[in-house]
Amino acid sequence: MKKTWITNYPPGVPAEIDATCYSSLVDIFNQSCQKFAPLTAYISMGKSLRYAQLASLSRNFAAWLQSRGIKPGTRIALMMPNLFQYPVCLFGALRAGCTVVNCNPLYTAHELEHQLNDSEAEVIVIVENFAATLQAALPKLNSLKTIIVTAIGDMLGLKGHVMNFMVRHVKHRVPKWSLPHPVQLTSILNGSGKLPFTPPTLGHNDIAFLQYTGGTTGVAKGAMLSHGNMVANVCQAYAWVKPYTAEGKDFIITALPLYHIFALTANCLTFLMLGARNLLILNPRDVPALVREIGKYPFTAITGVNTLFSALLNDENFINLDFGHLHFTLGGGMAVQRPVAERWKIVTGKPLSQAYGLTETSPAVTINPLDLSEFNGSIGLPLPSTELSIRDDNGREMVTGEIGEICVKGPQVMKGYWNNPEETQKIFDQDGFLHTGDMGYVDAEGFVYLVDRKKDIIIVSGFNVYPNEIEEVVASHPEVREVVAVGVDNGAAGEIVKVFVVRKSPSLTEKQLIDFCRQSLTAYKVPKLVEFRDELPKTNVGKILRRALKA
Repeated sequence: MKKTWITNYPPGVPAEIDATCYSSLVDIFNQSCQKFAPLTAYISMGKSLRYAQLASLSRNFAAWLQSRGIKPGTRIALMMPNLFQYPVCLFGALRAGCTVVNCNPLYTAHELEHQLNDSEAEVIVIVENFAATLQAALPKLNSLKTIIVTAIGDMLGLKGHVMNFMVRHVKHRVPKWSLPHPVQLTSILNGSGKLPFTPPTLGHNDIAFLQYTGGTTGVAKGAMLSHGNMVANVCQAYAWVKPYTAEGKDFIITALPLYHIFALTANCLTFLMLGARNLLILNPRDVPALVREIGKYPFTAITGVNTLFSALLNDENFINLDFGHLHFTLGGGMAVQRPVAERWKIVTGKPLSQAYGLTETSPAVTINPLDLSEFNGSIGLPLPSTELSIRDDNGREMVTGEIGEICVKGPQVMKGYWNNPEETQKIFDQDGFLHTGDMGYVDAEGFVYLVDRKKDIIIVSGFNVYPNEIEEVVASHPEVREVVAVGVDNGAAGEIVKVFVVRKSPSLTEKQLIDFCRQSLTAYKVPKLVEFRDELPKTNVGKILRRALKA
């Protein structure tokens, strides 16, 4: 497909990036920590961590790993929410040449067992709150040799000791656990300063992450993201946001968990290159606490998913915050609904820009220009050095405006799935394009529009109905807080549309909502069933689990 999108790139954004200027993510890390040494890298619960401290502590962790005989390429699992310990262990593991396996702290024992066995992880760093889960999975683990445990307040000084006491003995948030020979992370970080450390030689082909897919459509698979993949995507994202930022001056809100690929690449790595301050939010689901925390700082950027932005807009204290320093807001992970984006612009005075990507692409594929004055409904323009093709089920490339499957090729596309050549072969075609499973189209100016997941399309009397379209209409009702649309079996006629709704007021009725939809949707698209719920099931990132509701 001809790269018509390049003509609409923001000023200063190149058509191609050169990822060879960095040998690895560690190279980016070292240069940034040296350049921004005295500046604050992270803020967590009122405490700050400077770039120089981040470099020193991660070096200690890497040295300890080497002292234990941990070789480059060894898989190290991290099971932590947004705490100082996460970037310290992340960069320490990478500096030792290891491959990081990110684990969702809310995993069940079965899910954790699958991921640790599949990745053949030999080391895990885990917050004690989730140690009982590891204990339950332990009898079936084949490769795990070293268990490192930390507590939420371990890097917060005196305040942290008080917090650990409260979490353990007052709030009872740490279930009883027993693990063989656990090592305390604090003893590693504090006692390894004199250990020798020899940086291994790393290149673009070395695997930086085994980043597991959500597993919502089957067993989670480990995407092999090389240092080359990650460096390329960081350079692509850096080139895109650089015109709107100032080195050493930006302040980004990180409410999404860093173990998720969106926040990992965007917040943790890209803003590392910018020397930004990064505010770590431990629990974004506690919206009032989140609003109180971000209200303390002159933040310039925030990333999130549609449900997070919607929750913030429904908090009365959020709308009274000072948004004078805010440069841009970036939404991804799921479709941003137009009513949410339009209200965000009214409240903050700044547009909400939508981006698109997936685990297998490190993750960014497209981003909207950050200087757009209004929400345009698209997922943006393909990033520099990215090829994009819209194809039908037979592999034929569609023309401008035609809907087909979004297919991607570029330096950010994964090497394949870990130990899974069959699934790898399924997702790549003979031209080397990765098939995303997402349906969309490209307009005449090169903007890409996401229609829906291929597997989520609802077939009503032979017509394709896209859930995103239904959800956007329902979400525009002033009494709707959240919505998800699914197809329900209707016998020979195929399916009918059902919506699950979280309403703002109990006075909203099924009939009122259906009548509202009739004003904007053709008859076969109008929901036939409405189910009101107090909340909708979500991933830990906040993405609504549509397929769980359908099941």
